[in-house]
Amino acid sequence: MTIDAHQHFWHYNPVKHSWIDNAMAVIRKDFLPSDLKKVFEENDIDGCVAVQADQTLQETYFLLDLAKSNDFIKGIVGWVDLRDKGIGPVLEKYGEQKKIKGFRHIVQGEADHNFLLRPDFMRGISHLEKYGYTYDILIFPHQLGATLEFVKRFPNQRFVIDHMGKPYIKDGFFDGWAILMKEIAKHENVYCKLSGMITEADFNSWTPEQIIPYMNVVLEVFGPDRLMYGSDWPVCLVAGNYARVKQLVINFITDLSTTEQQKIMGGNAINFYNLK
Repeated sequence: MTIDAHQHFWHYNPVKHSWIDNAMAVIRKDFLPSDLKKVFEENDIDGCVAVQADQTLQETYFLLDLAKSNDFIKGIVGWVDLRDKGIGPVLEKYGEQKKIKGFRHIVQGEADHNFLLRPDFMRGISHLEKYGYTYDILIFPHQLGATLEFVKRFPNQRFVIDHMGKPYIKDGFFDGWAILMKEIAKHENVYCKLSGMITEADFNSWTPEQIIPYMNVVLEVFGPDRLMYGSDWPVCLVAGNYARVKQLVINFITDLSTTEQQKIMGGNAINFYNLK
């Protein structure tokens, strides 16, 4: 199966989605499964993982409801307040919902560069393994140092770095990001998504040649067994279209074996998120 390991749905709300600025105005509207199903049919995608875009329990239930009525949504990454002292029973309750595969916090939006390392957050993370949940790490490059320390603390927890750690492709900043990604990748419980790349480059003038050096790094350090394709639809639409995003990855992995390509384009996501 070909799986898109990272995309979003929403009913657009200018307050809730205030992060969608004027430069991203093209996505100031609703994006729902009926929209994505057409895109998937055109691009030969069999299923997806829907990822939270809002930090509320309502968001988790919204995605769950969509997954229940749309079989191509194979799993969801929701949100819970992992800093809540009562997180254990909350996670146990979610265990009844088989399409909840893991959770994510929008750490990139936290002013505290060491948010991941704070005791209350790490206490919450420590409960995930017991229930078999994954955790998506959404950060900016200046948070990679904390991320390295974070993943060291939880050697048995399945982690995935969203959007390759959001390197500053537009600015051409490379070395600091690359060094830390290499160190993080030494921890074999950490995966990485080939996603969100074109929106870290210049929306209007990006080229594959600008992005490929960053893709080369993550392929080298994570290998084909720990990379997974994700479109970041509909956010990707501010800098291109679905076909261009998919083709960027397809062209990049063309010299890999058929088995390795299949892993990146679906197999790794199925295994990581335990998709059915």
